[in-house]
Amino acid sequence: MAGVGAGAVAPTARALRWARPWPPAFLWLPAVLVAGAVLLPLAYLLVRTLGAGDEVWRLLFRARTLLVLGRSLSLAGAVAATTVALALPLAWLTARTDLPWRRLWAVLTSLPLVIPSYVGALVAVSALGPRGMLQGLLARPFGVDRLPEIYGFPGAWLVLSLLSYPYVLLNLRAALGRLDPALEEASRSLGHSAWATFRRVTLPHLRPALAAGALLVALYTLSDFGAVSLLRFETFTWAIYLQYQTSFDRTLAAALGLVLVVFAIGLLVLEGASRGRSRYYRSTAGAVRPPAVARLGKWRWPAVALCALVVLGAVALPLSVLGYWLVRGLLAGQALAPLGRATVNSLYVSGMAAAVVLVAALPVAVLSVRYRVWVVALLERASYVGFATPGIVVALALVFFGARYATPIYQTLALLVFAYGVLFLPTAVGAVRSSLLQINPNLEDAARSLGRTPFRAFAGITLPLIRPGLAAGAALVFLLTMKELPATLLLSPIGFKTLATSIWSSASEAFFARAAAPALLLVLASSLSLALMNLGERR
Repeated sequence: MAGVGAGAVAPTARALRWARPWPPAFLWLPAVLVAGAVLLPLAYLLVRTLGAGDEVWRLLFRARTLLVLGRSLSLAGAVAATTVALALPLAWLTARTDLPWRRLWAVLTSLPLVIPSYVGALVAVSALGPRGMLQGLLARPFGVDRLPEIYGFPGAWLVLSLLSYPYVLLNLRAALGRLDPALEEASRSLGHSAWATFRRVTLPHLRPALAAGALLVALYTLSDFGAVSLLRFETFTWAIYLQYQTSFDRTLAAALGLVLVVFAIGLLVLEGASRGRSRYYRSTAGAVRPPAVARLGKWRWPAVALCALVVLGAVALPLSVLGYWLVRGLLAGQALAPLGRATVNSLYVSGMAAAVVLVAALPVAVLSVRYRVWVVALLERASYVGFATPGIVVALALVFFGARYATPIYQTLALLVFAYGVLFLPTAVGAVRSSLLQINPNLEDAARSLGRTPFRAFAGITLPLIRPGLAAGAALVFLLTMKELPATLLLSPIGFKTLATSIWSSASEAFFARAAAPALLLVLASSLSLALMNLGERR
């Protein structure tokens, strides 16, 4: 084993396999606390649902409820498949090739993540609707008096796919950064072509990142409210909102939210089964070298065209429409509300949430990779439950909990950050887990054999090696917090305004110029963090 001299005493099997039979307390104790915190909203849903009696079961087994469930699952599946198809070539091009302006494309292709779904839906309706801006441009030269409907499944699929593919992209980029190039070199030395090497060697090693990213996209789609409501595609989140708005019956809405949680758990089980027991790290000693840069040759400019097309639809179009609203409003003399305080509040609470969630995600991710026991699997799956629960349901559950049992933290930033942790913990867990899977645990075993404690071995050996995953996880949580709306609206302290709430309040009153200004500022503030993350990556 690397790091043990010829005269060293051979370590025992117990020392080399310190991951079994039970993890150290510095890992399992925080993971248990994190899982218990994440399951708190689920406990609320159970209490409210079980207290409703037979009325809940009649609602859940109605034909309309099953139809809405089918729509939700079909949209989640379609969006997940589309995002994988988009993210895989983009990740490869921006991480492993000589693509012109590669670092710039790495930032630009990640930017859709900063655009809230409700802003994307508003842009889609305004620009691509039957009587939208595109129809106005085509009316005079081509006589087009009406475009096809953007509402329903096509619009929701398009908007959510273009705005959520970075979930998969950032996970894949982190995984590609840790992939041992010796594996691909060995395949090429055996006579395999570049495509065969990618298909038989690279792609299987990217499976954890692909699965984690697709899972996040599916859960995000199931829990989205803004896009599906504005594009008039009835899913479970919209049905829950209507139940709250029309009948003011939180019990029936809680039952519908519980159904979403059940199906989210089903997705988690399928994703776990797809992992298998394969290893994704080096099995021999040696330094990890930067991967060789693949030469695109005649495919350089088609690759640039692909990146440009995606960026045009996912970034340039929304920003152009927002800019149009802003300029039109300014020319009409509309006054813009001051946004300095809202910007500071957004950056402060998002940074706090990113730090807290990353610390909470680390023990969960380490346990899921290093310890293959059923208790650990249960803890990891529990961490994903909150992400599948609609933000409005999590927020209302915490309102109920805070008002009754946690009065000192009710309407404080502590409860708001807690809600962000429940909602966005899986984004950090998935990113950190993908990096951990490619770190050989024998490195920690060697440190243990030389007398280091489990904590010191992990902090000194593994933690520096998973920096790409840590950076990706923190960036994802930061960006999601910046644009989160339902939890921010319901749980913010009185007078605490963010860019997201400013956008919503202005758009709901049809002040599009006022909505465009904070929306553009939100994109700018969030994109700076993505740019810094990409520029800080080490090839």
